[in-house]
Amino acid sequence: MASESLHLLHGTQFDDELEGPEHATVCRTTVLRLNGGEAETCDDHVVEEVPVALVFNGISHAVMLATPDNLEDMALGFALTEGILESPSELYGVEVVSGCQGLEVHLEISSRRFVALKERRRNLAGRTGCGLCGVESLDAVARPYKPLQRGLLLPVAAVARALDQLPDWQQLHRITGAVHGAAWVDNLGNIRTLREDVGRHNALDKLVGWLAKSRIDPAAGFVLTSSRASYEMVQKCAAAGIGCLVAISAPTGLAVRLAEESGITLAGFARGSRLVIYSHPEYLAAEGVAATRPLGQSQGSASQEPLPPRSGGRTLM
Repeated sequence: MASESLHLLHGTQFDDELEGPEHATVCRTTVLRLNGGEAETCDDHVVEEVPVALVFNGISHAVMLATPDNLEDMALGFALTEGILESPSELYGVEVVSGCQGLEVHLEISSRRFVALKERRRNLAGRTGCGLCGVESLDAVARPYKPLQRGLLLPVAAVARALDQLPDWQQLHRITGAVHGAAWVDNLGNIRTLREDVGRHNALDKLVGWLAKSRIDPAAGFVLTSSRASYEMVQKCAAAGIGCLVAISAPTGLAVRLAEESGITLAGFARGSRLVIYSHPEYLAAEGVAATRPLGQSQGSASQEPLPPRSGGRTLM
């Protein structure tokens, strides 16, 4: 199941030297645990954070810190969500190799897309920070997106079903407590796969890359993320054609506005049967959910007493 995305080399110590493309994702270290008045020395595990350079046709384009697994998926997902590639068919080959200071993912892309990439003149070093590092102008922040063509309605019950399954898929998080997860969930609420990374957007790129390689219709399910729903998370979903993003934590205001403009259903604070919907609730099928106003109706137009506001969203109980 989730073990497909996990490459653990237990017993690996903190070494400066990499041992090849399959670099350890988890390292063992000795810690001092304090519990009240007691102290205990024991082994613990921490997740690795490795510099990863994405190299397109021999030219390094982006460097980020990432968890060193599923890097081929991450590279493809990054290329698609950043608009470097328009289709997975424009990627001719990918290889992960050891570099002097980290790992390099070499991608061979079509000549047409490589020319377009060089014209963008971007340097995205430090992507794990704000998600906008290296953008040359404010006009490049908000790339235009056509409103998504939505498929079947998403049952709200599918979100609760996926939340129940999520801990079993988060193996790296269970071991280290330091990574985000991005899961692909079908419309029945079954998690099909999950990708983990120290960077939430890296985890999503890994998931998008898997979707593209698996030729799965992005309208046939939704993304469940263990992180907050920041702007670049919604932006990547819009670029990938994913119509629904559900987050365990909160969204930002910019993320909500982009989701509204792009036709994406954005939800946050997903906890069991609780959900806060920030944009396009009309694409949710909420059978059996009692609400004090119809989904999609603004507070000002509701004839009933409105739900208590929470971060500007609508709460489903």
